[in-house]
Amino acid sequence: MTPEPQKIKALVSEILPYITGVRRHLHRFPELSFEEHESSAYLTRILEEKGIPFTNGWVKTGIVATVVGAHPGPRRAFRAELDALPIQEQNQLTYQSEVPGKMHACGHDVHASALLGACMIAHQCKADIAGTLEFIFQPGEEKLPGGASLMLAEKALGNDLPESIIAQHVFPDLPAGHVGICPGKYMASSDEIYITLTGKGGHGALPHLCIDPIVIAAELITALQQLVARTANPFLPSVLTLGKINSIGGATNIIPEQVAIEGTFRTMDEAWRYEAHRWIENTTQGIAAAHGASATVEIKVGYPCLNNDESLAQKVKSAMVTFLGEDKVHDIPKRMTSEDFAYFAQLMPACFYRLGVAYTDGRPAHGVHSPYFEVDEKALETAIGLMAWLAVLP
Repeated sequence: MTPEPQKIKALVSEILPYITGVRRHLHRFPELSFEEHESSAYLTRILEEKGIPFTNGWVKTGIVATVVGAHPGPRRAFRAELDALPIQEQNQLTYQSEVPGKMHACGHDVHASALLGACMIAHQCKADIAGTLEFIFQPGEEKLPGGASLMLAEKALGNDLPESIIAQHVFPDLPAGHVGICPGKYMASSDEIYITLTGKGGHGALPHLCIDPIVIAAELITALQQLVARTANPFLPSVLTLGKINSIGGATNIIPEQVAIEGTFRTMDEAWRYEAHRWIENTTQGIAAAHGASATVEIKVGYPCLNNDESLAQKVKSAMVTFLGEDKVHDIPKRMTSEDFAYFAQLMPACFYRLGVAYTDGRPAHGVHSPYFEVDEKALETAIGLMAWLAVLP
């Protein structure tokens, strides 16, 4: 028999101080992608103390904890990330980062501690649970190729995958106690673009004897924006951002030999994604050749589009309303950011929802990846409780 929401909320209240301490410990000692050795060891010690079975060492630092219910039912998974970012924290907290140049600026400390709390509650309620629950503590979300793809490649979930997977992510656009969800296409793919234009350097007073890669780069940058403005289907969200340009050599009176351009391309359609890659390559080579220059184009394929399974997302939304109340559940728009949770979503029904973490007392909400990012810890109560509620539901 499924526990009532009030029972889950009571269990959350019992463990909330403990899980808050776990979150603060993780926040104080952040570790970068694929370096989460101490974080992983810390969480495995807790799982051992609580008597929760797990396997670890996946992609070196990943953990999969398991709760087997007393009744037959589906196998379902829940996921959180472990890694921090190379950012120097600027907050003044009693538990601010103690590691120079590293910070949990994307809320993965919240995700991991909340997942642990949900796992502990599910373990307490396993007599009421139907099926098997797997709680995935994943390394390396912030760095290609992404820990999700590597855990799948290592078969951390076995040869037969779970019937569904759910994850949450902090969202400073909503206040603590609130959540947001977007069924269907939700987040974009993300690919990195690296272009090098090679011309012929020389004296700045003698451009007719040179092939100026800066002028070629200026033309190329404008031309590449036609990808979104005039080539992409307007019903397929696409963003091309060229965020870095450097001459290799050059000075006020020197035309350089080379110019390097770097950026990202994002879209929500996998077929168009790879068509766009070819368009970028062809446009770059054509413009370079027209000026007598040469070009190299490297596109590092990043995370795929993230699709929230419609049926699962509606089920999750209904559970949110039951647990939190309709006024705390929000429909949110698509986002052009990316997430390696998309690798799970390619293989099984998945739902990725947002956890409000903004303060409700008027304090400003800084965005993720900011050195000032911080969460209202009241959000932990929602994070643990909702994930636990989703876990115990049949």
